[in-house]
Amino acid sequence: MLLLPLSALFALIVFVRRRLYRARLLPVTRVARPVVVVGNLTVGGTGKTPLVIALAKALAAQGLRPGIVSRGYGASAAAARRVRPEDSAQEVGDEPLLVARATGVPVAIGRRRAEAAALLVGEVDVILCDDGLQHYALERDLEIAVMDGARQLGNGWLLPAGPLREGRARLGEVDFVVVNGTGGPSGALHFTMELGEAVQLCDGRRQPLEAFASTPVHAVAGIGHPQRFFAALAATGIRATCTPFVDHAVYRGTEFEFGDGLPVLMTGKDAVKYRRFAKPGQWCVEAEAVLPPADLARLVSSIVALFAARKPRLAALLE
Repeated sequence: MLLLPLSALFALIVFVRRRLYRARLLPVTRVARPVVVVGNLTVGGTGKTPLVIALAKALAAQGLRPGIVSRGYGASAAAARRVRPEDSAQEVGDEPLLVARATGVPVAIGRRRAEAAALLVGEVDVILCDDGLQHYALERDLEIAVMDGARQLGNGWLLPAGPLREGRARLGEVDFVVVNGTGGPSGALHFTMELGEAVQLCDGRRQPLEAFASTPVHAVAGIGHPQRFFAALAATGIRATCTPFVDHAVYRGTEFEFGDGLPVLMTGKDAVKYRRFAKPGQWCVEAEAVLPPADLARLVSSIVALFAARKPRLAALLE
């Protein structure tokens, strides 16, 4: 309750800022390719990045050439730049590096998303913006808001009294609401995070996740909502001592050493940062966003149909 006055001030700032962008009193840039923003209303992890990866793969399977832009949270690079799979997470940020390695599509980062997008326009058909629903300086053609099915919109208050970056009415303005899990508003699409194999960081050896159910393990996660990862492991029968870290945590190389010889399971987002410190017994658990075929088809067909008139070869994909 003490924070409600600050939330009211935040709401006013959000309202005025968006009005200024709508009136073009603050500059808005349209790049030479269609832009699809995948973002959220709440702080903390909702599964945006796995959904972006899934969409990029699905669009590529349809014959499109997707590119991905991100702010590059935590990156040391000050100017917009391309992300290469051989880059370090310290240079380009953990999520952009994870996306680049998982998809193989062009990825660029930049605090000004339009500058990052400009680096890709010559070789892509569509740009997916990982996060940036509130980054109104970049014109967008389609908006996808991602929600956590378990936490929904929290207490419904704006920051700092609650988790919202914008009011709940904003959900009625986006093109799609996609829920990670179950529930959500009427008409929402859904996806689930499904765990795959475990990959040992030091040598790339793969092992079925079920193999870890016979012994205690450590589970670590520096993501927006670590409990989701821990719960997914528990659902496979794994008995884990769980250690959460803050989102985008910076690791020094000793955080995952517990001195008892037990295996350590981590997320892909942690692995791209910790691989340089890797020791035997430290494993990355693969995970992907899986959508019902009908929901995935709606998203992909909407993106293709939206831009079919802009490129003749896209129209052929609808036939």
